[in-house]
Amino acid sequence: MFRLWAKEFKDNRMLRDTMICDDSDDTRTHKIFRALDEVCYEFDLSKPIWLDSTINEFKRHAKTRFYQDNFVDSIDFDYLEIHVIEE
Repeated sequence: MFRLWAKEFKDNRMLRDTMICDDSDDTRTHKIFRALDEVCYEFDLSKPIWLDSTINEFKRHAKTRFYQDNFVDSIDFDYLEIHVIEE
């Protein structure tokens, strides 16, 4: 089972979090993008842009943070963190 944990932080405190589970036979990349879409829908956010630094961090740690630079709209938190915790 694939599980992605998403958390919103402001001033070093977690504002809210959610867990997205996916049992499909799809590729890992598709699961990640689909889970991120679900997170953005649940948190009412625009989809973040994957910058080179974001991609590199995610490849190394299966975890990354999306800051204001990753969003077209302004955000009312410091960053959105996603973490793949089970594959």
